[in-house]
Amino acid sequence: MNHVVVVGAGLAGVRSVEALRAHGFGGAITLIGEEPHRPYDRPPLSKAVLLGEIDSTVVDSDLGALAVDHRPGVAAKGLRAGVLETTEGELAYDALVIATGASPIRLRGEGPQHVLRTIDDALALRALLRQGRRVAVVGAGWIGAEVATAARRAGCEVTVVEAAECPLAAALGPVGTHTAPWYDRAGIDLRTGTMVASVDPGGLTLVDGSTVEADVVVTGIGVRPSVDWLAGSGIELDDGVVTDEHLRTALPGVVAVGDCAAWWSRRYGRRLRVEHWDTALNSPEVAAATLLGGPGDGAVYDPVPYFWSEQFGHMVQYAGHHAGARLVMRGDPAGTRWSACWVTGEGTLAAVLAVNLPRDLMQGRRLIEGGQHLDVDRLADPAVALRDCTAV
Repeated sequence: MNHVVVVGAGLAGVRSVEALRAHGFGGAITLIGEEPHRPYDRPPLSKAVLLGEIDSTVVDSDLGALAVDHRPGVAAKGLRAGVLETTEGELAYDALVIATGASPIRLRGEGPQHVLRTIDDALALRALLRQGRRVAVVGAGWIGAEVATAARRAGCEVTVVEAAECPLAAALGPVGTHTAPWYDRAGIDLRTGTMVASVDPGGLTLVDGSTVEADVVVTGIGVRPSVDWLAGSGIELDDGVVTDEHLRTALPGVVAVGDCAAWWSRRYGRRLRVEHWDTALNSPEVAAATLLGGPGDGAVYDPVPYFWSEQFGHMVQYAGHHAGARLVMRGDPAGTRWSACWVTGEGTLAAVLAVNLPRDLMQGRRLIEGGQHLDVDRLADPAVALRDCTAV
């Protein structure tokens, strides 16, 4: 194998380059990315960048020292065995890493709407967040909450419109209800169970015919994996690039990492696709081992998914995957420090949510990794450390 092409120059892409070199690959590496920038981190975009604390999130990686041919402003158009089709022509490869991430979903309508996915998005939106501006945020998920936090801190009048019955419904289910009071305390008009018909000049038109007047509209209703360019390639697609537990795709010599990869999890017995920094950071290590074989051959990617959010003065952290598990609350969610645990039918911890409780998050994540059986009565007592909730 003489030439590896990495498609996508975000964090997952640059970490793939680093992992290949760390595993001893000495051949040519080409890194292409649709954006004109050097690789950068995305989590700070909705946090420090939007709050005006920093202007750049460039990843600290020396592409020159890594001897990588970085080609910014180049997008993938198609793929066939051994050949990548790009906006600058065909590129032959011996192995390929798909790291094209995801793209934000936009609403219907002729009015201007902002999304938050790139550094350019963040800087453009930040310039609009000014004292007294009316800002309408569509979606009370992770990004919507962080945008609302930044807009309110900038002195904007903020309305958040959410189709579900509570914030974070898609991520946390009914537990998201406990975050609704944060909006009220921040002076934000939160409207749940409310659907948007269109984005129009001057604001939003809702399904019931009413309107929300706004100077700035931000759409934060999720993303879709950027995989359209793979149609007809032989790569299996199903809410992302389908891979096995080694991150291999259906096409020999091709792996997928980061937001666009839908990998098989042994731990949870299902396919997962996680759109968070932790996945982009760590999946390339397994992908590189899979491509190069040798001592790392057979490496399995089966993490405990992890992500965090900073909203309304709260540090919110989540680890695991809780679908089908039983909810056990720890502490009073009306307070500032509480957590929620989800327990499987076998009595092991499936997931943990920690609000301003990093200790619960850290200990809970270890319990998930270890698969220990729990004493649910002790688990429900916030005075008992999570590490001490294992069954005798």
